[in-house]
Formats: sequence, C-alpha cells, structure tokens
Amino acid sequence: MGKGSERRGRSATPIVSSPVSSFRLILASASPRRAAILSSAGFQFKTISAAVDETRRRGESAEVYVRRLALEKARAVAGRVGRGGAGVRRGYTVVVGADTAVVVGPMVWGKPESRADARRMLRGLSGRAHQVLTGVALVVLGGGSERVRERVFVEKTRVGFVRLSNVEIEEYVRTREPFDKAGAYAIQGLGAKFVRRIEGCYFNVMGLPLARVYQELQKHHAR
Repeated sequence: MGKGSERRGRSATPIVSSPVSSFRLILASASPRRAAILSSAGFQFKTISAAVDETRRRGESAEVYVRRLALEKARAVAGRVGRGGAGVRRGYTVVVGADTAVVVGPMVWGKPESRADARRMLRGLSGRAHQVLTGVALVVLGGGSERVRERVFVEKTRVGFVRLSNVEIEEYVRTREPFDKAGAYAIQGLGAKFVRRIEGCYFNVMGLPLARVYQELQKHHAR
C-alpha cells in the first residue's frame, strides 16, 4: 500500500456496547495482519498508511527503536488528519501506530531485506528463544483535530523455536512468507510449525498486542 492510501476495517460483529465504539479509530499501518487483528476483535476503524524512515539509529536499543517508530507513524497520520487530508470527520479520534522487532541476544531484527537476510535470521532463531517487541503509540485528537494526548508502550513476548535444518530454512524462504515479517517468520502462517513455545501475547508476535491495546483505549475513554 502506497503513501497516503487508506481503507476501512470491517467487522461482522461490531462492538457497539463497548466504550471504544464512542470514538473514531485509525490504524496508522499498511500491515494486513494488524488490520485483521482489529477486525477479528470487532473494532470498526479506518486504515491509513504512514511512510516513515524505519532505519534503526546507531546505539538505539530495541525498545527505544520500536517506541520511536510507533510514535512517528501515529504522529504522521495524526498530522494528516489534522490538516484534513485523510477524509476523517471532525470529532474525537484515536490514531494507533505500531512497530515490531525481534531480539536475539544482541541482535535486533526487523523485516529481512533479501533471501540471504531471511536465511540468516532463521538460522539465528533455530533452536533458541527470542523476544518479540511491539511498540504501540496512541495519539488522541480532539474535536478540532488538535493533538490532546499521547500514550506509548512496549509489549514483549518470548518465543521458542525448534531446531531448523538448512533444508527446512530453504523451503520456508522459497514460500516468500518471511519477506514482510519481523524476524522472517509468521506465527499465524506456515512458520507456526517452528514455534515450540510462547510466553506472553500471541497477537503481539503478529504485530499488535490486542488485549493491551483494548485496555489502553478504554483508559483514554475514561479520562
């Protein structure tokens, strides 16, 4: 999805009885997985992609990195909403931005840039545990589209992998599934068979910690 593109998330069972339904929700992401997570939980929302430089800064820790990118994405989309360029009506709006990284020892990985990069990541995950960090930023806009509140947090999930052979890695890379996933695997897809255990939020590994996001949205409503 290109810069400036948008679409609506649809749900068969909207959460009309929830306080979250009292404001407009915007997902600042082009990720179909994040949109699917929100849709499956009954959220009604609009998706507007945010184009930001995702280069990790020198010396930047994984936690600081995902927090920064999540906030940059949310602020970028909130700014466009505030200028009236995103087709959102005036009213109470929450923009949600997110970014995910995989941490293996001292290494911090985003999405692989090539087949060789995907192979390298999968070899690094093989037979050991890693952490998945997702930074989430909520930017709240008031009735005049002014920014009235921000909240940023990081959710962590520990994932254990089985040992992978070179053949298994090559076969998986050939499916092309690894190429737009942090850490080069999809826990909800073909990569699920490599996951031996998980400690923490499953949806966090997919890219959006659903329960935590819901809790934070409720907090904003209560203020």
